[in-house]
Amino acid sequence: MKIRRSGDRGFADHGWLRSFHTFSFADYHDPANMGFRALRVINEDRVAAGRGFGTHSHRDMEIVSYVLEGELSHKDNIGNGSVIRPGDVQRMSAGTGVLHSEFNPSPSNGVHFLQIWIMPDRSGYPPGYEQKSFSTDERAGKLRLVASRDGSGGSVTIHQDAKLFVGSFGEGESTRYELAAGRHAWLHVARGAMKVQGTILEAGDAAAIDDPTSIDVAGVAGGEVLLFDLA
Repeated sequence: MKIRRSGDRGFADHGWLRSFHTFSFADYHDPANMGFRALRVINEDRVAAGRGFGTHSHRDMEIVSYVLEGELSHKDNIGNGSVIRPGDVQRMSAGTGVLHSEFNPSPSNGVHFLQIWIMPDRSGYPPGYEQKSFSTDERAGKLRLVASRDGSGGSVTIHQDAKLFVGSFGEGESTRYELAAGRHAWLHVARGAMKVQGTILEAGDAAAIDDPTSIDVAGVAGGEVLLFDLA
């Protein structure tokens, strides 16, 4: 298991936006951390009240947004408009090209969310959008599948041989995930603290696991983790 600590991430402070970059992004460039398998970006963003990202373009990327606190308003040029709240998972397939904006609609509260980019298995998909909500109970004490290639278990679909699980664990709650041969896992602690393979990881910390093994995950005074199972 290779650990990447929160404090080693890139950081950008734009006043209205404070963003931590697990992998190289924008002005932050680290040749040793360009991504992990098909996972290209994990940005932990905090956007001030009434501020946001103006209309901008993406292409050939699977973009997953996961809100931890607050609300995030989304609009795009393919007809979608929605508000993403805690427990929601939004997937936007940029494909051949899409324009969108993200905005914090609250006049007083910030929004805290994770923006995740996964490279698709090929270029040229038509743009697409999907959003689903996963209740607190669905994520409590277990890993809930929220994104997959085939949309199994009610997850959102992504154009890549990858699975994303989310779980919230209180103290004493734990689970085990079996990583198959030829698969690779990336675990990101979204908040609180977790014990992974006996090692304590705190909010913003991550770990890469490459060998087929049983992955033991346990809560330490409450924590939330994202687990990526990648080809």
